[in-house]
Order: sequence, then structure tokens, then C-alpha cells
Amino acid sequence: MSVAAALTLLAAGAAQTLPLQSVCVTGTGMAGPAADLLRRRLLERGATESGCAARISFRAGHLSREGFRIDRQTATVTISAASRRGFVYGAGWLLRHSDDLTLSLDGPVSEKPQQSVRGTQIGYRFKNNSYDAWTPAMLRRRIEDFALWGANRIQIISPRSDDAPTSPLMPVPPEQAAREMAQATHELGLDVAVFYPLLGDYDGGAADEAEARNLDAFLKTLPALNALYFPGGDPGHTRPERLFPLVERLSRTLRARFPVAEVLLSTQGFDAKDLEAFHAALARRPAWLTAIFVGPQTRESAATHLRRLAGRLPVELYPDTAHVMQAQFPIPDWHPAFALTQGREPVNPRPSAQAAIFAHISPGTRGAISYSEGINDDWNVHQWLAMGWDARADIARDYANFYMGDPAFAAIPAMLEADWQGSPAANSGIDRTLDAIDAIHPAPWADWHIDLYRYRAVYDALIRERLTRARANQAEALYTLRQTPAIGAEPAVAAARFAYARPDSARSADLHQRLTVLADRLRRNAGMQLSLDRGASDWRRGANFDRALIDLNDRVAVERDMGAALALPAEAERIAALSALGDRWGMADFALYDDLGDPAGEPHLVRGPGYPADPQLWRTAIDGVAEHRLDEGWRMAELSYAEALFEQPLTLHYEGLEKHRSYRLRYSWAGEDYSLPLTLSANGTPLPAPAARTSNPQRVELAIPQPLTAGGMLDLVWSRPPGMGGSGRGRQIAEVWLIPEPTTSKAIP
Repeated sequence: MSVAAALTLLAAGAAQTLPLQSVCVTGTGMAGPAADLLRRRLLERGATESGCAARISFRAGHLSREGFRIDRQTATVTISAASRRGFVYGAGWLLRHSDDLTLSLDGPVSEKPQQSVRGTQIGYRFKNNSYDAWTPAMLRRRIEDFALWGANRIQIISPRSDDAPTSPLMPVPPEQAAREMAQATHELGLDVAVFYPLLGDYDGGAADEAEARNLDAFLKTLPALNALYFPGGDPGHTRPERLFPLVERLSRTLRARFPVAEVLLSTQGFDAKDLEAFHAALARRPAWLTAIFVGPQTRESAATHLRRLAGRLPVELYPDTAHVMQAQFPIPDWHPAFALTQGREPVNPRPSAQAAIFAHISPGTRGAISYSEGINDDWNVHQWLAMGWDARADIARDYANFYMGDPAFAAIPAMLEADWQGSPAANSGIDRTLDAIDAIHPAPWADWHIDLYRYRAVYDALIRERLTRARANQAEALYTLRQTPAIGAEPAVAAARFAYARPDSARSADLHQRLTVLADRLRRNAGMQLSLDRGASDWRRGANFDRALIDLNDRVAVERDMGAALALPAEAERIAALSALGDRWGMADFALYDDLGDPAGEPHLVRGPGYPADPQLWRTAIDGVAEHRLDEGWRMAELSYAEALFEQPLTLHYEGLEKHRSYRLRYSWAGEDYSLPLTLSANGTPLPAPAARTSNPQRVELAIPQPLTAGGMLDLVWSRPPGMGGSGRGRQIAEVWLIPEPTTSKAIP
């Protein structure tokens, strides 16, 4: 290559980047909010307005309402749009594609979104893990961030919801927060939406009129409203025959103040009968109804809604991005040590899973409003906004540019997602992720976002360290108990206690100290409530710091049972009890054992298709954990369970059974404290198992009729009554032993 050609290439390369250290931003009229927002964000990053080596101007253009175009002539960038929101989207593109204060721009950019609804929910309420501690200025900035990421609708939870009226952390009353969020949303040209649960017992008369007065009192405080969302349930319990007349009445109240506002309904919480009644009411084509939204606790898929509606109404999604278990999109095969400690609302970036969910449920819908409970799901919320604009976008790069100022962060979300695959004790990737996030150098202007992911990486590393030690201690203790016939009861118990007494490592203490510092910083800078002492409403609402040091083995339960064994009157009895205590799996009986809920310990569980074909896991067995702790005397195998949703049965499949041998079944019926009636069948034949659980956990034992296993195969199937509503959950089994009965040699051919 000639020198001249090389210089030409260098010049071309230089022309593709534009330094923004000295910049002037101009825009008036409907471009004013976007110009002001972009100017403030560039100044935050360290730009100055002196010298103006680069100029960014906004001008009206003949584009679609949400489209924008960006052109460059040497040091001048022009953003064209036809609406306030269009200008904001152009400003957001520039910020997301700038590496700190350097803009890469290869040529003209012209974009418009793929989906017509792109938004998220903000709940200023006690249950929220963050937002109830935010000031109006913080909430305004949050809405600006979402707008810069392409949001066109912000959904505010009504101050009257399934929650305490106020939170002790709230800097302003919830009515004021709702009004100021609506104002900030409206000023950016976005749609203001409200999620309005119907919590009363409605009678078609006075109760309906009282709700209309409540709604009107709230509406008159808002500067604008474009859409009102009424969930059928979750929360609420209004059946379709009362729901439709009630919402028709409320729609008149709404449109008296906001004549063109949309009205949306969901089928959340309905059982099969009420779902049919809902569709029958839709078939009458109510003129006041605009669209249907599909979210958690909905027993019918978005695709089925679309098919049954046949184009009569649009369908919108309400995806749960906040939760990872007992949720709309549970993590498949999640290890119980994570579930027990980090809970259902942890810091949970899931880039691969969210892409699979979006690809599976979004076709045919008009878009989505993500259901969020604070900042723990910050990545997922942004990913849904980005996918609604363009599913092919480089979301990780944009997020790193926008919030961190270090492109190396782009690898972190996928690494964190992979860290939740398999046992943490066996996943060395957890330590590599912590090293990688420690190597991130956020820009001086970066805010609390980096601490969010540091917290998760440190937490994962702490659980890996503690679980490794806890498992080793337990393995030694149980091995010692199995040696009781050789060494005696008292020595075996003493040795088991010694094994359990070994403390956590020094590294665990160091990691926990780091976690404490990060939890305090996140509380101070982002209002995040990671413990009850830091303002959380409940550990299930993101307060997982409180569980970082809980027991991760069966020490308390084994100590209790060792004490009971030592109290037996005869040494032979003590030896037998302690030996059995060391053999949880039934090895001495040649049992086929499943520790349901532990992905590595359930070989006979029929799992189903899983991701990506079944992201809601409606046809896939789910691993879960109950709302208890090991230091309460539970065992990990009792706390963790497998379940299946709605009409999908929970099935265990066995092959290679001895055809002439009888088998005995034992199982632990355990899980959450509520219990649904279950029936049990073996190869299609009902078994005389109890239909109701009388304790938690409950041990059930019964004989399998020998003819049922004579073919060498066995399917055990737990079913619940069909057609039930709610979450579809409750079919939960924790442990299963299939035990061969003793037989004489004459019985074996």
C-alpha cells in the first residue's frame, strides 16, 4: 500500500469519529426537551460548551412520529425528527453510541421502532425494592433514561394498590410522586399510563360508584393520561361478569377527563371458567375497550389470546422481568443454594433468556410494558426496551456506553447469567466473573449501575465459597454417621459434630465485607433495599443480604436427629438410627432416589422442553425452594422441590426395573406452606396416596402393586384439579425413593 493510500485511509477513519469534549447543542420548540436533555448528559460526562469544536443541532423533518435521522457534516451533527419523542430517541442513540465523549458515526442513521408499545412500570410503593426511597428528581432521571432507550410509555402504579398506603422511606406522598412522574413523562412526549388494580368487592351499584369517585379523584391530579390498565387479577379478584360492567363505568370517568385515553384489561388470575367468560364478554365487542394485555398469572398464552381475538383487539405483553422463581419466567434448573439465599428478586441480568422469551411470545403483539419491582432487573428492562425498538441491536455495547463508560462491561451480563447454571460449587466461571467485573474501570460520571453488578458478582462468589465448605463438612459428617456400626454411637456423633463445626473460610469473611459495603452504597445512591435493616418490606422483595450467611447444609436438622437417636434406650437402636441418618439416599436399601429441586439430583424427573421452546415452563418441570431456612430444622432436600404448572403433571419416569420384584414408594410432600389437593398415579393407575397434606413436610409411604412394574418401566404422575386459576403453582414434591422390596432367590428367574 502506498503512503498516500494509507494516509487516505487514516483520514477516512478519523472522519468516522467525532470528539465531543467541546460541544454546542441547539434545539428549540418541540426539540427543546431533547436538546436540553442531551446537553445535560454530555456536560455530566465532562464536555464543555466553550470553543464548540462540535455542534449538535435539532431540526424538524418529514419522518414517522417515532422515527429520527442523524446526519453529519464534518464537526456538525444534525438530529431530525417529527415529534418530541422522536428527538429524544435521536439523542439517546447518540449517547448509546458514544464511547465516553467520542462519537462513532460511519454515515447517516435513520431508524424507527419495530413495535408500537415499548415501556416499563414504576411502582412508588412499599413493596418495591428501590423506588419508594427515590426523590422526584431521581424518578425524573429514571424516566429520562428510559426515554433515551426508546421507551414511549411509562406505566405508573396507582397509589392505591395491594400495598401499604405509604412507605417509611418515601420522601414525598405517593400521590405527589405519581403526579411528578406523569409530568416528567408528558414533557418528554411519552405516553403516561397507569396500572390501576381493582381491589374491592363490586356490586354493580354503590361499590362501583365509589370506585369511580376514587378514580376520578386520582385522575384530576394528573397532567396527562394516555392509557389505563386494569388487571383482571394479581392483584384483584373481580370475576368477568362484574369486571366488564365495572370497567365500562370507569371508562366513562376516564374519558370525561382524558377523552382519547386507552383502556386495557388482562386475564390475570382467572381460572378456566372465568377465562371462558372473559372471552365471551370480548366477543360482544365492547366499544370502550382498546386492547388486552397478557402478564403473570395468566393461564393462556399470548399466542392463544391472539388466535381467539382474531384481530378484534390488539394484544400487549406485560412480561415479569423482576423475578426468577415463583414467577412468569422462572430460571430453569436453578440451584437451590442460589434460590435459598438470593431469592426471587435478585440482581438478575438474563440476556439469553430474555431474547428467547421475546422471540417466543412477542410475535403478533403490539409491544410490551415490563413488570418491574425496582432496579434489580435493570438490565432486563433495558433489554426489552431495546428489543422493542430493534431486536438485532447490540444491547450490551449500548448499555456499557450509556451507563459505565467502559466497553469491557459489555461481557458482564452474559457472564452473570452463565454463573447461575449448575452448582455454584462446581462453577469456576463465578470467580472469573468477579475478576472481570473488578477489572472494569467505570467513567467518573458513571452512577450506581456498576455497583449493582458488583453486588451480584460478589454474592455469587460468596455462595460458591460457602457452599463448597458446607458440602465438604456435611459429606464428612454423614460419612462418619454411616460408620456408626464400627465405632459406636457416641464417637460417631462427636465426629459428626466436629465436622459441622468447621467455620467458613477467611475468603468468605472478606467477600461478605465487600457485600456489606456494596449494599450500603446501593442503599445510599440508588435507594436499593437489600435487607430489612436497609428498609426492605420482606426478604422476598430483594432483601437477600439478610440471607448471605445462612446455613447451606443440614447441620441443624442432623443435630436434632442425632440428639433423638442418642436418647434411644439401646445401643443397637442408636446405631441403627444414626446409620440411617447418614444414609439419606437409601443406599443400604438400594433405593432409586431423587432429590427434586436439585438439578443434579433428580435423574428420573421428566423435565420437558425448557428454554427456548417453553420459556414460561408451562410444559417443563420447575425447580423451586420453600419459604423456610435450614437453620429452622429443614433439610436442603426438603426445602427444594420440583413442580409443574396448571394442567401439566409432575412426572417421574423409571426404566430397567426388575420385572419380578415388588417396589415400595416413599416421598416427601413438601414445599411452600400452602398446599393444593394432589392425586398420584402409577402407569395410569391411581394409588391410595393422601389427597391433602396435613404437615409440611409430610412423608408418604405406600406399596406399588407388583403388576405395575412387571414391564420394567414406571411413570409416577402427580396431578392437581384441572381448571384452577392463580399462578398455576402448588404441585410440589421434594424427595422420592423407589425402594425394591426384599425377595427370595426362588422369585428371581
